[in-house]
Amino acid sequence: MKEFKMKINGSEYNVNIESIEDTHANVEVNGTMYNVEIDKPIRQTAPVIHKVITAKPAVAASTTQATAPVKVTPAAQTGGTNTIKSPLPGVIIDVCIKIGDAVKTGQKLFVLEAMKMENSINAENDGKVIEIKVNKGDSVLEGADLIIIG
Repeated sequence: MKEFKMKINGSEYNVNIESIEDTHANVEVNGTMYNVEIDKPIRQTAPVIHKVITAKPAVAASTTQATAPVKVTPAAQTGGTNTIKSPLPGVIIDVCIKIGDAVKTGQKLFVLEAMKMENSINAENDGKVIEIKVNKGDSVLEGADLIIIG
């Protein structure tokens, strides 16, 4: 069982993902159980959950999309590699690099859509892309590994 705290439109929710099978998930939100139907089967790749369905906010904040950079705090560096994690839950709408690319500090790596806002995920330091852990269209949770730069 995975436990998360999520904030939607300023309200905090305790979310427990009890189980996920193909296109169905049993999810507990603030003590209430829900059987959630997912549009596509979820890939079961440990330790990162690539696709997760969350409740959509009842009221949309805005119908226009804006691009806002998001500061990403890299994981502890070991052996010269840097793992960049998702700063918030959302959907990867663009992957701007590929394995083997050399990246510079501040270079855009991904575009993450969260709460109808586009957020650029940028490189924190120079290096070479060793592994990309997500694909365009994947839903990610806060703290999910996105990329390893060496």
